[in-house]
Amino acid sequence: MENIPSIKVGIVAVSRDCFPAPLAVNRRKAVAEAYAAKFNKDDIYECPITIVESEEDMVKALEDVKAHGCNALCVYLGNFGPEISETMLAKYFDGPVMFSAAAEERSDTLGIEGRGDAYCGMLNASYNLALRNTKAWIPENPVRDAEGVAENIHDFLPIARVRYGLSNLKIISFGPRPANFLACNAPIKQLYNLGVEIEEESELDLYESFTKHEGDERIASVKADMAAEMGYESGKEPAMLDKLAQYELTLLDWAESHKGCKKFVALTTKCWPAFQDMFRFVPCYVNSRLMSRGIPVSCEVDIYGTLSEYIGLCVSGEPVTLLDINNSVPRDMYESEIKGKFGYDYKLTDTFMGFHCGNTCSKKLVKPHLDFQKIMAHTHPAEWCDGTIEGDIVPGEITFYRLQSTADARLLAYAAEGEVLPVATKSFGSIGVFAIKEMGRFYRYELIENNFPHHGAVMFGHYGKSLYDALRYIGVEACNFEFNRPAGDRYPGENPF
Repeated sequence: MENIPSIKVGIVAVSRDCFPAPLAVNRRKAVAEAYAAKFNKDDIYECPITIVESEEDMVKALEDVKAHGCNALCVYLGNFGPEISETMLAKYFDGPVMFSAAAEERSDTLGIEGRGDAYCGMLNASYNLALRNTKAWIPENPVRDAEGVAENIHDFLPIARVRYGLSNLKIISFGPRPANFLACNAPIKQLYNLGVEIEEESELDLYESFTKHEGDERIASVKADMAAEMGYESGKEPAMLDKLAQYELTLLDWAESHKGCKKFVALTTKCWPAFQDMFRFVPCYVNSRLMSRGIPVSCEVDIYGTLSEYIGLCVSGEPVTLLDINNSVPRDMYESEIKGKFGYDYKLTDTFMGFHCGNTCSKKLVKPHLDFQKIMAHTHPAEWCDGTIEGDIVPGEITFYRLQSTADARLLAYAAEGEVLPVATKSFGSIGVFAIKEMGRFYRYELIENNFPHHGAVMFGHYGKSLYDALRYIGVEACNFEFNRPAGDRYPGENPF
């Protein structure tokens, strides 16, 4: 997918000088072989330099992994490890870093030549990282055999993509939030803390650029691609495609010319109400198409919404979407279509509908089709509101989540794994019937209690574990990350009676 990083992890074995160096070297080789046997061998690079208690060797290792194109690092304790040089590796490497360590192999190798004591060394590594104010990802089970460490490195890939991606991301926004949309307030301090750059432009800038793209020779090919995606016969494409193609080129050109020093970009626009008056269409379908290329374009100038979408792209490696936590499921629909019909017996309060006007990728919709935005058509001519992509969201596992900065610049996050049910919504827009265990309590005592806005991002799969680790690594405190607690596990603000 475009616009998210490809990660290559350099594996550097570290060795304390009072332990036999071959112990770390051979264990590093075993990890590399185990990784190649189970995963893509091109994900990793085995650094041939064994680190002892030498800052000079540490420098050589950094130079070597950089020369071999590594943008992430695994510091591997083949034995107890040198506290100073191993944590200097993490401090001076410009990119995401993880630590893992070797478990003892056999009972007949516990003598002076074969016992590594890395279980002990991981404690000192952790302490020294804190002394240096240096963050590294340490897996849930950091001390494992070769196959286990290979799995740890593979688990690190989405976490590294998030960290590397955010440090190389620019978010470009167009226009202030619509009136009465204070929920999309976006304090920028935490963006800078995450390494994200922000460029705030006006709707007028966007409109000017759009008009300059009129007659662009590339419009015909983009229009043809849109028609093919939506299944239109040649010569029967709707008139709206010309303007939508012109708008898509406008956004892509702006993103490319305004990246500056960053490698990746995300966008967010003020998509109503003046948009319809000036552009004479709605941008939803274009937003969905850019997401399919790995460029999130959130609605309603939701800066932390597009940031959340980008994080989800890096975690899952596939398109995500941004939806309103929108409306309750009617009781008659619940009784006839949901109650007792699935593997888990969802309560009515476990269900809700996630909706947006039409921004979800066509591949994530059942029977996708283009239409006009029916809500905006109450205040604008319907032909000015063409451009939504509609359809029920495909059934299957999902992770509903969001990263948000509070007004006083604290990072808060939530995630809840659930599913989109195979239930017809009987509604409009990009919409699905969502089911999350104990959603009613989660909605009241997490989302409302902590003042989260109505927009949530959706990954299509269960990615809570990777998301949690990634957000913790980039700086979200454990106490500021919430999830849908099971029945009997009371939220802090939940009435005990």
